[in-house]
Amino acid sequence: MARVHPDGWRELKPVGAAAREIETLERLADGLPDSYTVYHGVHWTRVQEGHACIGEIDFIIVNPAGRLLLIEQKTGLLEETADGLAKPGGERGRRLVVHMARHTEALRSRLNAACQGAGPAVDALLHCPDYVVKSPGTAGIDPSRIVDAGKRGRLLDVVRTLLGDEAAAPLAAKVHRFLRDELHLVPDVDAAIGRSRQVYTRLAGGLAHWARHIDCRPFRLRITGTAGSGKTQLALQVVRDAVAAGRRPLYVCYNRPLADHIALLAPPGTLVATYHQLGDRILRATGRAPDFARPDAFRGLEQFLADYRPEPDWQFDELVVDEGQDFEPDWRASLLRLLRPDGRAWWLEDPMQNLYGRPGLDWAGWVTLRADTNYRTPRAILDYLNGLLAPEQAAAAGSPVSGVEVEVLRYADAEELLERTKTAVTRGLGAGFGKENIALITFRGRERSRFTPLDHLGPHSLKAFTNKYDLLGSPVYSEGDLLVDSVYRFKGRSAPCVLFTEIDFETLDEATVRKLFVGMTRATLKLVLVMSERAARAVEAGR
Repeated sequence: MARVHPDGWRELKPVGAAAREIETLERLADGLPDSYTVYHGVHWTRVQEGHACIGEIDFIIVNPAGRLLLIEQKTGLLEETADGLAKPGGERGRRLVVHMARHTEALRSRLNAACQGAGPAVDALLHCPDYVVKSPGTAGIDPSRIVDAGKRGRLLDVVRTLLGDEAAAPLAAKVHRFLRDELHLVPDVDAAIGRSRQVYTRLAGGLAHWARHIDCRPFRLRITGTAGSGKTQLALQVVRDAVAAGRRPLYVCYNRPLADHIALLAPPGTLVATYHQLGDRILRATGRAPDFARPDAFRGLEQFLADYRPEPDWQFDELVVDEGQDFEPDWRASLLRLLRPDGRAWWLEDPMQNLYGRPGLDWAGWVTLRADTNYRTPRAILDYLNGLLAPEQAAAAGSPVSGVEVEVLRYADAEELLERTKTAVTRGLGAGFGKENIALITFRGRERSRFTPLDHLGPHSLKAFTNKYDLLGSPVYSEGDLLVDSVYRFKGRSAPCVLFTEIDFETLDEATVRKLFVGMTRATLKLVLVMSERAARAVEAGR
């Protein structure tokens, strides 16, 4: 099975021409070998002589050696004109050979520049699954590079014939780096935990692309971005850039589940840790070990870092702080001491996700960049959420997904809470989501949640953190098929379908709004809220 970027396409339910492209993508993904990579929906922009040329390529397939095959898919009827094949109607009636040649040459030119020399071979193929080309010789395109309705079943054979089975080559790494940049692709840490493969996300025009073009001396960049704006994706791209440039990066976040997941995605050479994990590792490097049986063990690690003057082995060129809103004020100075004199510091935070009531910091000497567009949350969910927020807190909708209306299920007591939550699971399954794409998130912390002691919810076995770690330091989860976690632990991640349950409060104060904000913005497609009667009344009044 070929690798596909960006991921998440199997969860889409498109119509029209988009549905036909997904059908083709499924054939390519399932039918090509795992040494091949398929990029789809590749959008590129090239500025030349003051003009921006914008086009799109439906599919790019890369073989292990870095050779590329561009596939232009045209559904519906075509016209066989004296000048060759064309898509009928208005402006789109241009000759396909010209259209394909322009895209191919533009991409080849940019690849040559990106590869700093001789770039990879680039070929092109026309796929018209609904039309039989009657006169291939006059189509204007090499007949061996046309797969029409009559040869639709041979698409995979033609692709493999054109690309061949070449061995892996170093050039392929440069090609993939270029295409990930064009798609603004970086590992997506928001994917639900437990997935073994890397998942990628596309943030068109987002932080992962343009924040890396900022320069300042000393480099101290604070980014305040709403949920889904791409802060963590940017952070991962920063450490990838650092490793590629031979710099040593340190990635520090507050949340242990996020740190565990980032460690799976970050490139080798990156040190990933929570603040307390970092203190533990440095302390052990000095020959001492913390006593976690003591109630003040974590405070002891904080004091150790406050007093620590780093040895060369604990100095870094790049510091990335994720979830900065959860850090204590004095932690920042301790982390900055770990930077080399010319080191760069990135501080990423979202005040709306400050669940612990931390005080703000003094940002004198730092450049601040704000990102108020949420690319992750469907517009229907964001509209519901923005109704609870002050105007200055509301996020702009950047997701192309409109989504469905937020469902609200009310409960009166603990017994009804469990029944309504079972109903929420049924609603998620009924909407077509598999259990692996559903996350059951509790409003309460694990210590106080009614779901923590459960291993089943009706017929559904629950997959929950066991509070244990394996020999490699990875979290151990129970053997279940429906993930359940608290809003505190799930912060920083997301799932296609989120069932946000156990929501109970009397007053819709600022802290409660922030907790609702965190939980609701975890959903990328569907959201169901299970809340008490009094909480539902407070939300209705607040909106």
